Amino acid sequence: MIDLPSSVTLDTGEGGLPRLTLDAPGGRAQLYLHGAHLTAWAPAGEEPVLWLSPTSHFSPDAAIRGGVPLCFPWFGALEGDATAPSHGFARLREWEVVAAQDTDDEVSVTLRLRDDESSRTSPWPHAFEAHYTVAVGRDLTLLLTVTNLDSVPVTFEEALHTYLDVRDVTATEVQGLEDAPYVDRLLGPTPQPAEDAPLTFSAETDRIYLPTDAGVTVLAPTRTITVDKTGSLATVVWNPWAARAAELTDMPDDAWPEMLCVETCNVRGAAVTALPGQSHTLTAVISTQA
Repeated sequence: MIDLPSSVTLDTGEGGLPRLTLDAPGGRAQLYLHGAHLTAWAPAGEEPVLWLSPTSHFSPDAAIRGGVPLCFPWFGALEGDATAPSHGFARLREWEVVAAQDTDDEVSVTLRLRDDESSRTSPWPHAFEAHYTVAVGRDLTLLLTVTNLDSVPVTFEEALHTYLDVRDVTATEVQGLEDAPYVDRLLGPTPQPAEDAPLTFSAETDRIYLPTDAGVTVLAPTRTITVDKTGSLATVVWNPWAARAAELTDMPDDAWPEMLCVETCNVRGAAVTALPGQSHTLTAVISTQA
């Protein structure tokens, strides 16, 4: 473990898992080494921006529900392999702290994941190195850089599967995706044409907007949340609604109105192909306004 500045502390979190707390003048966050999973972030003087399930599993063999799960090297179920973990193996591994620093108004930590014997026997057996930087202040900046260390081109999917605390999804609107076609995963793989109105919610929603490099603005009842991005050509929007939430063992049946996933990603037709030695960086910047 590297030496940490006083603004970053390491302790034992839920389920006995190691947890970092980043305390900056502009905001505060908590980051678990398990899955490089950011579970909390709030700008100074504000309510939490990320939603975390109160019944989430905190276990080395399970993913955490809420916050910002990190999906890599595939998204969702892996086609042709029902035994592969949903959303890839990265969110089930313990990441290594390789850098931590603070400035006058921001604190950042970088975690690293490398291929190992387990990953090399997975359905995605390639040599790689991933660095994930979380920078905390008045805004939240997330940067995932994946480097292909293999001798052949590799293709992967990736997502910052962000759960936003919107208080009431039925009174929430998402702007910025009006020009993007999408796949409604509840209807099947056929692309749907772009809509000319902001997205609102009255039933279960599971959409992949592709292609789009646009940021989005989430108008929630008590505040506005902006998600800007670079290195991303897809955005996923998801809310399970009542019936699906009741099927999830790590989410209260009545919690679905509180959250909305707006995911910065490269999935399906936007999957990344990296040549040997090549790196790709996915970035999301989240900010709020009352």
